[in-house]
Amino acid sequence: MSRRPDILGEFTADHKAVTELLDRAEMAPAGSAERAELVARLTDLLFTHCAAEEEHLFPVVQHDVPEGGALVFRSIHDHLAIGQYLSDLQGLGPADPAFDTLLRGLADTLRRHLTGEEKVLFPAARKALPAAARAALGERLRTEREALGDPE
Repeated sequence: MSRRPDILGEFTADHKAVTELLDRAEMAPAGSAERAELVARLTDLLFTHCAAEEEHLFPVVQHDVPEGGALVFRSIHDHLAIGQYLSDLQGLGPADPAFDTLLRGLADTLRRHLTGEEKVLFPAARKALPAAARAALGERLRTEREALGDPE
């Protein structure tokens, strides 16, 4: 039997991909088309990732994890803030002075959010959810992503 990541492993891998894209976007020259392209790719990845967490993980956490409702509330609040940054960035060209300011705000919010999920929400979910349930959720997520043609 192959060892495929459970739902938490899938989302941790997403977090790594998000962080790598964010780092590359921050390192790209200010005002460049490269920076704009990396932010566009980051936007696609984040919208897909956040939607998947909200659909596949958060309902289970809210139901099965002690204080899960509060954990989910914090994550959804962060998702909304991240979405607002991404929306605002989409309305600007990379040479706009506000672009770099918004990118810094996104980076700060995103890094804090990812750390919070990995240090608080994911361990709480790991403790409360049986391994078989986490594995089944991971398989469901992979199946959905494959059906949608997601290369991740």
